[in-house]
Amino acid sequence: MSLRKLPEISAARLPTVCAFEPDADAVERWSPGVTAAVSGETTISILDVIGEDYWSGGGVTSKRVAAALRAIGEQDVVVDINSPGGDFFEGVAIYNALRAHPRKVTVRIIGLAASAASVIAMAGDEIQIGKAGFLMIHNSWVMAIGNRHDLADAARTMEPFDDAMATVYSDRAGVEKAKAAEWMDGETWFNGAQALQEGLADSFLSADAVAEDKAKAEAVRGVNATRRIDARLAKTGMPRTERRALLAELKGACTALSRPLRMTLAHWSQPSLRHP
Repeated sequence: MSLRKLPEISAARLPTVCAFEPDADAVERWSPGVTAAVSGETTISILDVIGEDYWSGGGVTSKRVAAALRAIGEQDVVVDINSPGGDFFEGVAIYNALRAHPRKVTVRIIGLAASAASVIAMAGDEIQIGKAGFLMIHNSWVMAIGNRHDLADAARTMEPFDDAMATVYSDRAGVEKAKAAEWMDGETWFNGAQALQEGLADSFLSADAVAEDKAKAEAVRGVNATRRIDARLAKTGMPRTERRALLAELKGACTALSRPLRMTLAHWSQPSLRHP
């Protein structure tokens, strides 16, 4: 077990009426190019959405983290986080895997630890955060479809998950569970100084521990824009299959429109065809 006596989160039953998506605001505020300046052999990097990512084929899964922990063995572990969150159940599974590690777990919030990623961050025996870093906590949110009985069942299903998260946050911060629940109800954002003040982090990261990979940021810009649109559409209640079909159709239309535009630009870029 980890050095701290961390509370376990039990989330075994997947609600039949719910679908989990990354938080729209977190996706918009996430800077995917933020990374660690140096990573060691016992470092686990969580620098993507939590769970398998439909749009990029990437994402950080509990299976991947468990494999990394097995490879590291009984050594201290550093976990670097810059993630807008994502799949709640994958986040819980990663939290529990880190919680069960027999040696010290140091979590470094190098950019953003939002939603499910903030749950993962709480698995650290020590939590460090960049001065420009952020931590965001909120209630798990869902899309529920059906009559009033289905909606009431969805609310009842989520209550134990929110209660478990409130226990984790309150245990870390040393506050009453009601206070942690209040933070969650308000979808609270903590900057580095506020996270330290409230007890959700232990110390600041040194400035030279954080770097920015501009090439990575540029490479994922288009994917991140699609994620943001998808997250916003999810907030309207549009089903996942309909959203993704619509975005795929839009992408195809944009590709078709851009082809003649590129040909026109290439045509007019030839010296003999330029206007005097």
